[in-house]
Amino acid sequence: MKIGLKAARLGSAIVATVVAAIFSAPATLPGQAPPPPDAPDVVDFAKLIPLLPEPPEGWAAEKAEGSTSDVGGFKLTTVHRDYKKGEGDNTPTASISVLDSAANQDYVTATTAAWKINSETSEGYSKSVTIDGNPGFEAYEKDQKHAALWVMVAKRYFLEIELQNLDPKELQDWIKRVDLKKLAEIK
Repeated sequence: MKIGLKAARLGSAIVATVVAAIFSAPATLPGQAPPPPDAPDVVDFAKLIPLLPEPPEGWAAEKAEGSTSDVGGFKLTTVHRDYKKGEGDNTPTASISVLDSAANQDYVTATTAAWKINSETSEGYSKSVTIDGNPGFEAYEKDQKHAALWVMVAKRYFLEIELQNLDPKELQDWIKRVDLKKLAEIK
């Protein structure tokens, strides 16, 4: 695997690894103390679900899902919604996810630092981006026609948009469907 493709998959791997570690950890992540008692609580998932937009014209959406969990002292809230345009194996799809990481600022710092990777190869690209003043990371894999955009909102919410079988430029249209200012205000 080439460096560029590894970089393009880095953001997704970081999120998957940390979420898996949180759900499998007995009390703390390796080498990490539990959150301090004054750490902010994550919001209840019901506050975030209304931010997942209705499908654009010509698209269908599944029911939005969410959960708020406390695993060994680590609190985590996630919400997610899938979108589809048409039927078949190669139909365009999109998904929007939000992860509230307020209780784990080390995770926020480490992940956003890893987003400072910019790479382009014949296989795709990965690059740092800024969306409405929020740091982010965009990646695209040409062969899989998979595009992803991660944006950190209010130093606590990881917003992820994934597209399959669509031009990566459409990430910008999808991010505009989420009210980032409203998300930043939710506490």
